[in-house]
Amino acid sequence: MKVAVVGAGAIGAYVGAALHRAGAQVHLIARGAHLAALREHGVQVLSPRGDFTAHPRATDDPHEIGPVDYVFLGLKANAYAASGPLVHPLLHERTALIAAQNGIPWWYFHGLPGEHTGRRLESVDPGGAVSATLPPERAIGCVVYAATEVAAPGVIRHLEGTRFSIGEPDGTLSPRCLEFSRAMVAGGLKCPVEQDLRNDIWIKLLGNISFNPISALARATMAEICGHPDARELVAAMMRETLEVAARLGSRPEISVERRLAGAERVGHHKTSTLQDLERGRPLELDVLLAAVVELADLTGTPVPTLRTIHAVADLLNRTTSAGPA
Repeated sequence: MKVAVVGAGAIGAYVGAALHRAGAQVHLIARGAHLAALREHGVQVLSPRGDFTAHPRATDDPHEIGPVDYVFLGLKANAYAASGPLVHPLLHERTALIAAQNGIPWWYFHGLPGEHTGRRLESVDPGGAVSATLPPERAIGCVVYAATEVAAPGVIRHLEGTRFSIGEPDGTLSPRCLEFSRAMVAGGLKCPVEQDLRNDIWIKLLGNISFNPISALARATMAEICGHPDARELVAAMMRETLEVAARLGSRPEISVERRLAGAERVGHHKTSTLQDLERGRPLELDVLLAAVVELADLTGTPVPTLRTIHAVADLLNRTTSAGPA
C-alpha cells in the first residue's frame, strides 16, 4: 500500500509515522526546516503511549513520488482549492483522498440521498474550486479525535486520542476504507469505518464551531471559556443551534450539549487551533466551521441567531488583523 501525506504537519506526520510502522510505503510532503529534519532524523513521536521514530521518505516534490493508492490530506481546509500542484501528480485512476479536516467537508452532499444530493456549498467549495481540485468521488471522509503538535522540526508530540474515524460519503463499507483502516490499526491507531460518518462530523463540529471562534475573539483557553458562566452559555446556545441544523439535514448525533461541554472542560487550558492561527498571523479556518453551517441553516430554514452573530464578528476579526486577507 502506497500512501502520500500532503501537509505532513502535526497530524499528517503522526499518521504517516504510524502507517510506516505498519509496513506501508509512506511518503511525506513537507517543506523548510521541518522537511530537513524529517529527512535527517525521521519522524520522532513523543507520546504517553511510548516514544518511537519512523523513517518514511520525505520530499517537497510530489513528482518524485508519483501515483499512490491513498493521499492523506493534512492541510487546513482553506488550502484545499490551491492544493492541485501537490495532489495531482499523486493520482492514478483509483487513488483515494482521505481528508482529515474540521468542519463541513466539500463532499458533504456527495452520495447523500434526498433533496440536496450533489449540492455544492459555496462557503466550503467557492465556485467549485475545491471539487475541481479534489473530486468528491475520490473522497474518504475522516474525523480526527487525536491531538498532536509539532514540538520542533521533525518532532511530533502526541497529546491524547488515537481515533481517526473514516467513511464513504455514500455510507458503503468499501474495500478501500477497510484496507486503510487495517493499516492504521496495524500502526497502533484506532480507525473505525463508519457507515454514517456525518454524525461524527457533527459531534466534532459542536466543539469547533463554538470554542474555536470564541477562543480567538476572547484570546481564551477552553477552560477559561467553560469557567465563565455567560461564555459557557454562549457556547451551549451555539451547540443547540448547530444540532438543530444537523437534525433538519437528517443527522442526529447521540451526544448532549452538556456532555460535549464537559468533554471540552476536561481538555483544560488548551488553545484552539483557531486561536493559535490568530497568534501566528495565519488566516482563520472559519468557512468550514461557521460559514458552512450558516449556509446550511439558510438552506433548511433554521433560525441560528447566535451562530450568525459570532460568525459576523469572527469574520470581521479575520479581515481586520494580520490573519486576514490584505
